[in-house]
Amino acid sequence: MRVELSEVTLDVQVTGEGPAVLLVHGFPDSHDLWRHQVPALTAAGFSCVVPTLRGFGGSDRPEGGPEAYHPGKHVRDLLELLARLELDRVHLVGHDWGSGIAQGLAQFAPDRVRSLSLLSVGHLGAIRAAGWEQRQLSWYMVLFQLAGVAEEWLVRDDWANFREMLAEHPDAEAVLEPLRAPGALTAALDIYRSGLPPEVQFGPDPVLSPLAESIPVMGVWSTGDRFLTERSMSGTSEYVAGSWRYERVEEAGHWLQLDQPERVNELLLSFFKENS
Repeated sequence: MRVELSEVTLDVQVTGEGPAVLLVHGFPDSHDLWRHQVPALTAAGFSCVVPTLRGFGGSDRPEGGPEAYHPGKHVRDLLELLARLELDRVHLVGHDWGSGIAQGLAQFAPDRVRSLSLLSVGHLGAIRAAGWEQRQLSWYMVLFQLAGVAEEWLVRDDWANFREMLAEHPDAEAVLEPLRAPGALTAALDIYRSGLPPEVQFGPDPVLSPLAESIPVMGVWSTGDRFLTERSMSGTSEYVAGSWRYERVEEAGHWLQLDQPERVNELLLSFFKENS
């Protein structure tokens, strides 16, 4: 379904009945990333709200440059979406950039969050504290800051470099196709340019608030992740004021919900039931 918000219209999948789960994808995906989770969650008595974020897939790509895709814009979109759907509180799940956006929503409106599940990407403080090993894995984030240069490099030779980056993505060709539309790749990259500029990546350590004590948090990291170290997730415990649960998923890459869907579903359902 298409849900019209004040600034953008989002492509949103809403299914099931029961306590609501808001599933938030990251780069370069869409709501289809969660196709293995939705049936399991709805069968267990939950309703699922699965948006495609602005700038991705079938959702709007507003003009305005990188600031139109700042993580804060995504947080406001999601809060407005919950209001339109008349949902007071949700189990919040985010993967990749979706994890960062979910953390922002939890910080801004903790009363709207029953539980917070972070897949792959932990707290910014833990990512920065993970040291040189993490910086090496995050090399592409610096490239993505270079408007025009990054786009040309990614699409060169029929997207050969982009395909290599996504070599372990089970849906690589499917997620690549929407990015061929005019302006789509730049819109997808702009979340990096607005949310992780060099000052955030390499500047002095910022003062970072812990996640609210009222929100139970689960961090899930996969052993085959090419982009993130375990320390960047396990260290998130230092930025959680309330309860913290840490889980590792074996034999899965960065897109663990596609590589090991049954294990991810099991973890989510057990965590939701702990915090009903």
